[in-house]
Amino acid sequence: MPEFRIEGISTSGKAVQGVIEAENPRVAKHKAQQMAAQRKFKLLRVLPRATFLYKVQRGGEKPIVGEQKAFTKEEVQDALSKMGFRVTNVRKKTIDLKLKPPNAEIVTFVRVSADLIRQKLPYNEILQLMVNDIENKTLRDAIREINNELKQGRDSEKVFVKQEGVLGRFAAHMLGLASKSGNMAEIYDSTAKFLERQAEFRKNLKSALIMPIVTLIALFGACVYYVGFIFPDMAEVFVRLKVDMRQFPMTYASLQLSYFLQDNFLFLLIITLIPVIFATRFFTTERGRFIRDKYIWRIPVVGSLLHKTAIEIFCRVFYALYSGAGENIDVIKMAAEACGNKYMEHQIKTIAIPMMVERGAGITEAFEASGVFTKTAISRFHSGAETGTVKHTALQLAEYYEKETNYKMRNAIDFIQLWVNMIIMIVLTLLTLVSSETATFHPSTAPGGH
Repeated sequence: MPEFRIEGISTSGKAVQGVIEAENPRVAKHKAQQMAAQRKFKLLRVLPRATFLYKVQRGGEKPIVGEQKAFTKEEVQDALSKMGFRVTNVRKKTIDLKLKPPNAEIVTFVRVSADLIRQKLPYNEILQLMVNDIENKTLRDAIREINNELKQGRDSEKVFVKQEGVLGRFAAHMLGLASKSGNMAEIYDSTAKFLERQAEFRKNLKSALIMPIVTLIALFGACVYYVGFIFPDMAEVFVRLKVDMRQFPMTYASLQLSYFLQDNFLFLLIITLIPVIFATRFFTTERGRFIRDKYIWRIPVVGSLLHKTAIEIFCRVFYALYSGAGENIDVIKMAAEACGNKYMEHQIKTIAIPMMVERGAGITEAFEASGVFTKTAISRFHSGAETGTVKHTALQLAEYYEKETNYKMRNAIDFIQLWVNMIIMIVLTLLTLVSSETATFHPSTAPGGH
């Protein structure tokens, strides 16, 4: 997560300085203002940690070019000067885009790390090997920064969470907790498995929903263009011949629709785009994601798959971190955050966890009260709680739902593609019928024809 430095002055005139993390400059400024109000100091500025390009030289040696992260240009100059370099130039990097690494690169990093951990290789050496071998610059820089901060003795969880923009929220939290758990290799394996499943599910979801939606939108656009702009030129030939178009009902209806589209095209475009833009912006907000995730499970065919996949992810994280001790409230919270569904996360945090903490409810009772687990999941957790095998039960449930969702997803893809093909066939049939109707016209049917 990006870092920002707060600079201010206290009521006694002393300088105030601190570093915070925030998603963007707007959020950072809001946090800084809240902090200034609470601690009663005047906020002067909020500086983002940026990348600076530098060119230095030592004696008669060849000039060295590189880059360094800092809050100000002066910091970079002072640091390089203290190292004995003569600073030739320092400037802020104009475009500092950090594209998220491909999922395959992150999975490779996590899985190879797990293998090397099993071989008892020191973790700092593992990270250094990754830095030397990984080709993606963004991921390489993130791992290098993680390694440097861990060497300085910083908290591993905070170090990894700081890189959640690169690694992803789930992977960053899991890898941060791994070194504290005592079973690093197992958690790394579980994280890699999760990332692979997530990539596979998104690929299947794209096949099931995104491609059919794009196909239908393209088909709709082509039909509107044909009816609104191409068809009138063909049909108006009959109008010029003063043919009674009502004897060709489909052609007549299509021509009236063409006139309507031409006369109201801008208005129709606006009323179509405004809801789409509003919905897109709304569903990127916290409230929008909550509402979307609350009702997305009700979508026919795909909704139940999304529900069971969320439970599968929850169970995988629960299995990886569960220890059977008192700190497992944090494990449940972490699993809820990782499941990818805001509604499920909210229900577990606001209903299940308070029931367990305040009322001493059992895990089965609390999960059932949350209303986000299937009857199968509740039944399996109940059996696990009675036999003392909750952790193993979570893994069994995750594996079961993985197999079920994979099988049903393939069926859903076939079902949706069938309906898309049927819609395309119906549209093409209607267009063919309209075209064939005008083909029955003969000049003798026109007024004055012989």
